[in-house]
Amino acid sequence: MIKKKNISRLFILFLAVHLLVWTLIPAISNPNLPLDTIEALAWASNLEWGFNKHPPVSALVVEVFYQIFGARDWAYYLLSQIFVIISFLYVWKLSTEFFKEKKFSLISVLLLEGIYFYNFTTPEFNVNICLLPFWSATVYYSWKSFKEDKFLYWVLFGVFAGIGFLSKYLFIYLLAGIGIFFIFFTVTNKKFNFKYLLPILFFIAVISPHIIWLFKNEYITIIYALNRTGLENPGVINHFLFPSIFILKQIAIIIPFILMIVILLKKIKINFMINDKKFLFLLSINILPIFLMFLTSAITGAYIRTMWMTPFYLFSGVLFVYLFQKQINLKKIINFSYIFLFLFFLSPSIYLYISLSKNNKRTDYPGKEIAYLVQDRWNKNFINKIDVVVGDEWSGGNLSYHLKSRPKWFNNVDNNLSKINEEAGFIYIGNPKILKEICPGVYGTIKPMGICMIGKK
Repeated sequence: MIKKKNISRLFILFLAVHLLVWTLIPAISNPNLPLDTIEALAWASNLEWGFNKHPPVSALVVEVFYQIFGARDWAYYLLSQIFVIISFLYVWKLSTEFFKEKKFSLISVLLLEGIYFYNFTTPEFNVNICLLPFWSATVYYSWKSFKEDKFLYWVLFGVFAGIGFLSKYLFIYLLAGIGIFFIFFTVTNKKFNFKYLLPILFFIAVISPHIIWLFKNEYITIIYALNRTGLENPGVINHFLFPSIFILKQIAIIIPFILMIVILLKKIKINFMINDKKFLFLLSINILPIFLMFLTSAITGAYIRTMWMTPFYLFSGVLFVYLFQKQINLKKIINFSYIFLFLFFLSPSIYLYISLSKNNKRTDYPGKEIAYLVQDRWNKNFINKIDVVVGDEWSGGNLSYHLKSRPKWFNNVDNNLSKINEEAGFIYIGNPKILKEICPGVYGTIKPMGICMIGKK
């Protein structure tokens, strides 16, 4: 049996080991950063209030790390794990509001290792990982606001909700779930708390610069998000096929998680606590957002990509432990520990094996070598530095990240000439057939890409 005084230490140990393992494994096994991380770094080289695919927060975060650590790959794996650990901390903090026994709080967090969103996929820092701390903080402060009605909590609720929305628009599904919870109790109590307006005001204040940017850029980010759902190819069957695929994938995702919780139970007996505010809140932040995603797919025929669901399960451990806390047999904690440890080490072992055994992954791209060759050719032909890289997010982003001058990345320069100095050194990377024909400077090829250099001699 675990002693009460050791539970907090075990939690801290878990966080430390998780962070260490998932920082070191990809750092030592991946020659290059993953696609989404390079993409965020490309945007970060030329920060704006939004980009063609996503709002600005993920790019802002990696730029902060770039300014501190530079082009050191391990730093961005560390960044991902910091975001995961912060989200775990908020799950822990909320669970202590719901359980008298800290053992239940620890179990609520450890259960998350049974969901691959919080281990195997975490080395790739992207908008889904970026959502995690803001999603968990918003949940925590929304509950504290409801429970204690303090000004500070209402403000933090609104601020973190705004930052979360600026990480990815899917954050709106969490806000919808929380909003339904507050509306329910407003109607039930027949009394409106004017402090409900505080998080709304701070939310609007945080996101307003991005909204202005959207207007100026013809809603490009929203259009991209809609296109990713497959709505440009409508069909009646999509309204049935895609929701069914969505449900099946969610079931598959939580199978290890369910196994871990079942191991702890004396018997499976669910008591629905309709008048329990805590239970209703947990339903609002766990079940409602997933149901609303399903409803979106069913009504619109949208295809919901699996990785979009990354933050949706953060508090699933708290919900299930709260639901079954009377049926949990703490004498079975040893069996639970075995399964937890098996899953905890299985995931990084599989990641390491795949990373080392396969050589055709994105992370095998020779980004550093290509940057070295480009810089060497540049130095032989030009006297100024490389200021601008033009190309797609992957090839152009890799150059921007690996070159010492950290040139600004642009997908194209058609609408960006006003942002570029007339004497800037340019590199275009892309289709070799096209670049060879139109390049007014020094042309070269590093298969399969063509490279055009324009600088000052």
